[in-house]
Parts: sequence; structure tokens; C-alpha cells
Amino acid sequence: MHMSNSTDNLFKVPASEYGDAYRADFLTMYQEYVASADRISERRQAANTFFLSINTALLGVTGYITGEGANLLWVAALSGVVFSFTWRKLIASYRSLNTAKFKVIHQLEQRLPFAAYDEEWAQLEHGRNSEIHIPFSKVEAWVPLVFMFLHGLVFLFNFILWVRHLSNV
Repeated sequence: MHMSNSTDNLFKVPASEYGDAYRADFLTMYQEYVASADRISERRQAANTFFLSINTALLGVTGYITGEGANLLWVAALSGVVFSFTWRKLIASYRSLNTAKFKVIHQLEQRLPFAAYDEEWAQLEHGRNSEIHIPFSKVEAWVPLVFMFLHGLVFLFNFILWVRHLSNV
């Protein structure tokens, strides 16, 4: 995925043309933009909580279903795979959105007397050294895969039971 680092699209009006309120407006816009990045992270966490709850419930239900209801376990298992796949795609979407937001924040900081996010990311070696920092999105992306695997096992186990049942009829 390629994202532009061009400031041409970011800074539409030079300070000299904007007027006296440029610095105050710039700082306000910067603060609002950083707050929007935080709100994205909150939405991301809410989505993770939702999908974790759904997947945990689906796996929990499969442990309690017996008798005639056991014939429908494959529905819960396939639903879990679909939910987990969707969750993984959503994580990727949030990751790309956050990446773009922080690139913009880094660009904005080039016009501020400080560059806290830029420096923080440099201290973390841009996420390239796993001994210093492992980006959350890389760890987070494994969780849906674990659930897909578990739901796949439930599906496979129930498929084998179904085949055995057919061969005994």
C-alpha cells in the first residue's frame, strides 16, 4: 500500500495568505486531528470487543449443544469463521486508516515547534525492531486467525461425526 507524503495536499493556504489567526487555527486543527486519531482507536477497540464477544459466545455454545441440536454445530462454526474473517479485514482497515492519520500528524508536526509523535515513532524504531516495539495491529491480527482455527476444528470434528453417522445408518 502506497501513501503519499506530499504536503502539497495538506497545506492549501500559506501562513502569509491566511492571516493573523494562522498559528492559533493551526494548533486547534492539529489538536482536533490528534483527537480524531484517538477516536479511531476507541472505535477499533469497540469493534475488537464486539468480535471477541461473538466468537467467544459461538465457541461457548458449541460446548453446550448436544443431542439433536448438535446437527447445527456446523452453522455456528461457519458463522464463527465468517465473523473472524470479517474481523481480520476490519483490523486491516483500521491499521491503514491509523497509518494514514499518523503520517498526516507527522507532517503537521513539521510545522510545530515540537514533534512528539515523530520522536516517539523514531524511539520505537518505526516498529521495525520487535525487541523494542511490536505494533499492536500485528499482534491483534493473530486473534481472528486463532478463532478461525478453533471454529474450523469444530466444523471438521462435526463433519467427521456426521460422516460416521451416515455410514452407520
